[in-house]
Amino acid sequence: MSIFRRPDYTSEITSFINDLKAKKPTLEAEQRAGRALLWDKNLNRGDQAEYRDASVAQQPYVYGTASHPNGN
Repeated sequence: MSIFRRPDYTSEITSFINDLKAKKPTLEAEQRAGRALLWDKNLNRGDQAEYRDASVAQQPYVYGTASHPNGN
C-alpha cells in the first residue's frame, strides 16, 4: 500500500446511482432499450444524399428583397 493513497471516497451522486442500480437491477437494460427506440437507427445513405442535394442554399441576409420569388 502506498503512503500517498487516499481513502476511498464516493460522492452523494455516485452513492445515489449505485443505490438506484441495486434497487432496480433492470435499470441499465431499460435505458439501453429506450435509447435503441429513439436514437439507434439504421440510416439510408442514399436518402441522406438526396436530402442534402435537394437543399437550397440560404442567402446571407434572409429578409432581403433583392431576389424575392415574386419579382418584387
